[in-house]
Amino acid sequence: MSIGQWSEYINTNVKEIPPSGIRKFFDLAAEMEGVISLGVGEPDFVTPWHIREACIYSLHKGSTTYTSNHGLLELRESISQYLGNQGVRYNPQDEILVTVGVSEALDLALRTVISPGDEVLIPTPCYVSYIPCTTLAGGVPVTVATHMEDHFKLTAGKLEAAITPKSKVLLLCFPNNPTGAVMSREELLQIAEVVRRYDLLVISDEIYDRLTYTGEHTCFASLPGMRDRTITLNGFSKAYAMTGWRLGYAAANAEFIAAMTKIHQYTMLCAPITAQISAMEALRNGKSAMEGMVAHYNRRRRLILQGFKEIGLPCFEPGGAFYAFPYIGETGLTAAEFAEELLVEEKVAVIPGDVFGPGGENCVRCSYASSVEDLTEALERMGRFLQRRR
Repeated sequence: MSIGQWSEYINTNVKEIPPSGIRKFFDLAAEMEGVISLGVGEPDFVTPWHIREACIYSLHKGSTTYTSNHGLLELRESISQYLGNQGVRYNPQDEILVTVGVSEALDLALRTVISPGDEVLIPTPCYVSYIPCTTLAGGVPVTVATHMEDHFKLTAGKLEAAITPKSKVLLLCFPNNPTGAVMSREELLQIAEVVRRYDLLVISDEIYDRLTYTGEHTCFASLPGMRDRTITLNGFSKAYAMTGWRLGYAAANAEFIAAMTKIHQYTMLCAPITAQISAMEALRNGKSAMEGMVAHYNRRRRLILQGFKEIGLPCFEPGGAFYAFPYIGETGLTAAEFAEELLVEEKVAVIPGDVFGPGGENCVRCSYASSVEDLTEALERMGRFLQRRR
């Protein structure tokens, strides 16, 4: 049987999902020498030593076994305490599930609450996996575009206008990837009122909660009436520079967590014990190191914003995460053309905004989780690139 014939056996949903637009530019950049990448959504710091040391010590002690499907109780207790400080309490026994990264937590949450044909409201631009994961779960993604003039914030009016009788879930991410947008408690209260009025569920991805530079982060589940209709997702990758450890968690009412655990126990079984032990150390003793990294990101945020201003690239001020989302429409290039030509001509890798959904068509995502030296050089190269387009 030929390759073309074998494709007939592949699930239709899988065949129709396009490859990641981010991965395309990673692969192109990897083939070139001297590239400065502003594309990767990953801290440029190594996991703090005391966290790595906790892992090493656990291996010396022989901690190499399975854990409970839910994860180590001690870790769940630490997570419960952390979320309690954010204004919402969860029972560590049955309302918290430790997962293999936030990516698994998202997949579990969607597969748990979505039945075929249910609509998931997704503010865009959004993280590249939200729409495909919704499709794979049998849901129908309904995008709600946000725009630079609104600082890429979701408004109650835009949300309400997108709701239909099939709407079931609102998928939020603030601080946002790719825009860096944040929302205040007052703004989220308006969203919560729409959620309550239309009896929606909420999946709130708060992986960038610690990387908030303007105002205070608000955990959506802490808002009045939102705890039991919200599945909160979070993890350790961004705040503690633990991307490769693949550890996240979900917190929700016991019924949601029990249902998510059914899927988890038949697929992943449990998250790696060494990563869980290290995460306990991060929550207990990692605040100082985390705050130091966040301070570095904030300085780089100001650097890249000033740099964009000097080279004439409009960009709203991101309030969180470690991304800037400048507007490139004045160049006359599409986002894909801008990214490809910048990479070829100046060896700077950025991600076209349109891969993140509607609202990102005339923007590119630039990660400032890079050294000051690399950011400074990248800005000089981008300035030369723009000069040739004027």
